[in-house]
Amino acid sequence: MDKVEGQDGEHLSVGAPKTWAAGLPGVRHALSYALSQTSARRTALTLLNLNQTTGLDCPGCAWPEPGRRHVNEYCENGAKHVADEATTRRVTREFFREHPVSELAGRSDQWLNQQGRLTEPMVKRPGADHYEPIGWDDALGLLAAELRGLDDPDRALFYTSGRLGNEAAFLLQLFARAYGTNNLPDCSNMCHESSGVALIDTLGVGKGSVGLDDIHDADLVLVVGQNPGTNHPRMLSALEQTKRSGGSVVAVNPLPEAGLLRFKNPQKARGIVGRGTPIADQFLQIRPGGDLALFQALNLLLLQAEDERPGTVLDHAFIERHTTGFAEFARHVREVAWPDVLAATGLSREEIERVHARVLASEKIIVCWAMGLTQHKHGVATIKEIVNFLLLRGNVGKPGAGVCPVRGHSNVQGDRTMGIWERPPRAFLDALEREFGFTPPHKHGLDTVGAIQAMLDGRAQVFLGVGGNFVRATPDSEVTERAMRSCRLTAHISTKLNRSHTVCGETALILPTLGRSDRDVQASGEQFVTVEDSMSQVHASRGRLHPASDTLLSEVAIISRLARLVLGDRPDLPWETFEADYGTVRDRISRVVPGFEDFNARVAEPGGFRLPTPVSERVFRTPSGRAVFTCNPFARLEAPPGHLILQTLRAHDQWNTIPYSGDDRYRGIRHGRRVVLVNPDDLAELGIAERSLVDLVGVWHDGVERRAPAFTVVAYPTARGSAAAYYPETNVLVPLDSVADHSNTPTSKAVVIRLEPAE
Repeated sequence: MDKVEGQDGEHLSVGAPKTWAAGLPGVRHALSYALSQTSARRTALTLLNLNQTTGLDCPGCAWPEPGRRHVNEYCENGAKHVADEATTRRVTREFFREHPVSELAGRSDQWLNQQGRLTEPMVKRPGADHYEPIGWDDALGLLAAELRGLDDPDRALFYTSGRLGNEAAFLLQLFARAYGTNNLPDCSNMCHESSGVALIDTLGVGKGSVGLDDIHDADLVLVVGQNPGTNHPRMLSALEQTKRSGGSVVAVNPLPEAGLLRFKNPQKARGIVGRGTPIADQFLQIRPGGDLALFQALNLLLLQAEDERPGTVLDHAFIERHTTGFAEFARHVREVAWPDVLAATGLSREEIERVHARVLASEKIIVCWAMGLTQHKHGVATIKEIVNFLLLRGNVGKPGAGVCPVRGHSNVQGDRTMGIWERPPRAFLDALEREFGFTPPHKHGLDTVGAIQAMLDGRAQVFLGVGGNFVRATPDSEVTERAMRSCRLTAHISTKLNRSHTVCGETALILPTLGRSDRDVQASGEQFVTVEDSMSQVHASRGRLHPASDTLLSEVAIISRLARLVLGDRPDLPWETFEADYGTVRDRISRVVPGFEDFNARVAEPGGFRLPTPVSERVFRTPSGRAVFTCNPFARLEAPPGHLILQTLRAHDQWNTIPYSGDDRYRGIRHGRRVVLVNPDDLAELGIAERSLVDLVGVWHDGVERRAPAFTVVAYPTARGSAAAYYPETNVLVPLDSVADHSNTPTSKAVVIRLEPAE
């Protein structure tokens, strides 16, 4: 069990959940954390450059910046994240001499992260229990030798998180494909893959169709399965503008979230001295997995309203000109039964009809969602049903309306655009071949779940992770760790220490890299990288701090040097030039990736440029050239008697897998992460006392029970029949083969559990 001082349950403090977010407490907590990591001067240098047109892009999330920016254009969690990277704490060779891997493996995620920035390459050799220093040439030579020694390129895995800039991402996929494999799993496989699959099938493009101005101008925004106050707080500023422009917001979630109740914008006087802005006009406390049934019910109500008032409800001109499959869809939805809807959602018919009335009163509607939808077995079907909902009234391809999947990592969308995908489209591979003169592999590679299985089976032997914390972000923790330990070599390009460095292959490498906030100087001078936000805006990011160590290399440099060692001159690619001048990488991107023409000149403009969004112009790149109505089988997520449906989630003071403290301020939890939130009525029905210590036992079709031990029960206003607990502590409960249909995304929001007294 992970333990951090003050987080063992004995010191757990539980208060009432907050009913508003941000304000002065957000400012105070951000500054307090920043000053605990570094000096006031470095804090000012990073924060005043964060999300500015000539500064660095916040690594914390992918929410876009407005055209007119505040001098403090960041949120509490973004400030914490960049301070965490800008820390003056250092992990040196003396640290690794003092702490064996076996000891580090027992430390918590928070403790490992708090040790500071990595400073030099390290290697753990076969049979050893300590990392030891190794020079860059030897480290990359060792990794290159392992890659060259494989009898099949598909025995290598190249994993990425969303922290890569576009330039490094493009070079990584170029290297992997020149090497001979499409094994490019990434963090998208675990979060928004369901969005991409659903949107490509229905609209022809796997991205959102709206911009920030659309959010501001919408009549109605539905925020479904997401918690903006913690995961992308700057979204609250956009929703505040929606409200002040006369629009309304409906929140759909199993838990009430403080930021969607009321928001005190710390950039505005009214957010400091006033009551702030109420955000959600209506809150639907839905059961986990009930969103598909909700949108099918809304679609049924729209069809029935059209029956009652022909020609006044649906946008028939849009449907006839721009869509296909409407008749089949309409017949299918009319078969939806209200008793099934109410059982699946846990809502009343009156609540759903109130949303329906808001829909009828709105000309411009946007639906935003995150992993509360995507990490379900029927996640793809749910998003397709949302598309059906928007198509019915022409809410696709016009200002103030459309689809808005809200991504997490700051460049996770850009990495996919750059070709980080195990299933690349033929057109992208053909463009690579024309530009670089080699034939890329066309066989589909392995996604994240497939990569873990391949390591378990011995089909993959070398793992290279670029950013991220693979073993803590992935499902089935014990299985994933066993898979990683079966590799001949594991290597991680990282800024800070994390759990993945303690779960080693026979040989393990830590390759420390520059952070987003560090100055990057190469042979041609100071460099910048580019990123793509959640709304397809591409812009530059420039670090300002002196690097944590003079021995650090950039991700571009590491990938370029490794590629040179592995490939030699096969094919003839200018890796040294790429490393020396990132502008030369952007020149090649401009000739391979559509929408990036004249890349260097356009990204030099303040704020960069927006990629083409064909759906916003009602151009649908589907086989029919039209948007597609779909028929999605009704699905209801049920738990056996005496069981609950658990969703994993983040605490407020957490970024991805890394907690900054043991607190979850908005939910009233302090000094504890091993807590399970359960509705008081469910606790009474189960006969479980609040504050009792329980094991969470996952129950699955394979008959294997997975156990997360020693969680403190907290009574909390969750949806009836559900529970919530923090990840990564609960990832152990999600089987490797429990995935969403069609997207293979782990079902982390749909874990059937029972609570057993802890031993």
